[in-house]
Amino acid sequence: MSHNEEIKEWKGYAVKDLKAWERPELIDFQPKQFGDYDIDIKIEYCGVCGSDVHTVTGGWGDDVLLPVIPGHEITGRVVKVGPKVTEFKVGDRAGVGAQVCSCFECVPCKTDNENYCPKMVDTYNSKYPNGDIAQGGYSTAIRAHERFVFPIPKEMPLEQAAPMLCAGLTVYSPLVRNGAGPGKRVGVVGIGGLGHFAIQFAKALGAEVVVFSHSPNKEEDAKELGADSFVSTGQDGFADSWMGKLDLIICTADVSAGIPMSELMTTLRVHGHFIMCAMPDDALPALKTTDLSGNGALLGGSHIGSKKEAIDMLNLAVKKGVKAYIEMLPMKEAGKALKNVKEDKVRYRHVLKMDI
Repeated sequence: MSHNEEIKEWKGYAVKDLKAWERPELIDFQPKQFGDYDIDIKIEYCGVCGSDVHTVTGGWGDDVLLPVIPGHEITGRVVKVGPKVTEFKVGDRAGVGAQVCSCFECVPCKTDNENYCPKMVDTYNSKYPNGDIAQGGYSTAIRAHERFVFPIPKEMPLEQAAPMLCAGLTVYSPLVRNGAGPGKRVGVVGIGGLGHFAIQFAKALGAEVVVFSHSPNKEEDAKELGADSFVSTGQDGFADSWMGKLDLIICTADVSAGIPMSELMTTLRVHGHFIMCAMPDDALPALKTTDLSGNGALLGGSHIGSKKEAIDMLNLAVKKGVKAYIEMLPMKEAGKALKNVKEDKVRYRHVLKMDI
């Protein structure tokens, strides 16, 4: 049996000033106190999420716990397990997504909805109940409760798994919870980090997929990812031929300005669901009540996913060949990666490789 290994250096690339978000600096940091159910993972890869950009630029607000080490698409190998850990052993391939703790006592926590716990602890820019600050995956290691550590299938490269732990899970969960499958027609709005997974997972679940994008040049990518149809939202009357034909829309657009909400709502069947998965800085475009009442459409949101869903998602990805489109960079180039994500210059996910 392998023995626990102590992480000698906890270091990460941190943003110290929101005005200098493009220039993360390498710092030492203190992890949370080690608990009986905790796991230490030596990080090998970390995906760069739009959430990282929203946080370090102050897009979601300037109440950021500085210095902040972003990153919540983390994969690596287990090096230490607490005495009450039952699901992992030293040496296992493992990952962490956008959540590292919860209260474990509320109804959501007890019903496989821990991702909706009102006392959840985010992987970074968040505090534990005792005041310890959570830092993310642009770093040497991560410490998390075993409930929020995911086993990575042996058939899946760690760099491929990393982006699935936030971007993939963020779209997989609402697809499953809203009935995507054989006989259903799913619309995906936007082709980026989230959207390219939404297309693949909707197809993997057996649904017909219609992609809506303001970028006509992404039609080839959409078809390569498995889309059955592509609709350019820049064309007048783009929604007319799709009126009342979709069961579900997964919206992954990360900039709210320009999302043609009222037109998209008309494409839903009676009581169809429009689920907002991305979290733009600004409010969504205004809707009139008549935009919802004409077909009784339901407008909702979603927030990452549960551990059960994460495990199911990874297994489905292996079975159906779902792949992340990644562009690799060394972790020291985290600033460049953040800038590229903000400027929409990535196809479709940056993954940082450990270099500390």
